[in-house]
Amino acid sequence: MEPPIPPLLFALLLLIGMLLLLELGRRFGVRRRPKESEGERGGLGTVEGAVFALFGLMVAFTFSGAASRFNEKRMLIAEEVNCIETAYLRLHLVSHQAQPALQELFRHYVDSRLETYRRLPDMVAAEMEMANSKKIQEEVWTAAVAATRLPDSHPSSGLLLLPALNNMIDISTTRTMALQLHPPRIIYALLFG
Repeated sequence: MEPPIPPLLFALLLLIGMLLLLELGRRFGVRRRPKESEGERGGLGTVEGAVFALFGLMVAFTFSGAASRFNEKRMLIAEEVNCIETAYLRLHLVSHQAQPALQELFRHYVDSRLETYRRLPDMVAAEMEMANSKKIQEEVWTAAVAATRLPDSHPSSGLLLLPALNNMIDISTTRTMALQLHPPRIIYALLFG
């Protein structure tokens, strides 16, 4: 999901907005100060403390969630690499004549997966490359099913290779879904609105 405005511009607008509101609050406080009694001034500190404590807690939970999502995405990368490696190693179970074509398809698949993430944050380009990855996945699956049926393939090649390929395909879908996980908009509204 591409942000509606560039992140650098958003940060700059946020900084300017915070400075303007800080100055507006200071001026409002200076004008109001002579009109307040001592009792009103003391009670306001307690309310401010509670509001800032809740705001700090909300910021802490937001950063904790962001760190958790970041760590989860890193773990998914490692899991995808492991799934691809396992499936690639199990190609040795199929017929020797089918191995070079399957290995070449795997190289194209890995290049396509890498290109998908290089194209981010341009979601349109990344989605086009994801579609290419899906097409290569189908080619790998079709070629692998055919290769496991060849007479000189290991008798258990289908039982070992096809589940590994299935895991490789599943983890790519999991990573695609993880890309779309963001904090709910209500969190941003509470933090910045």
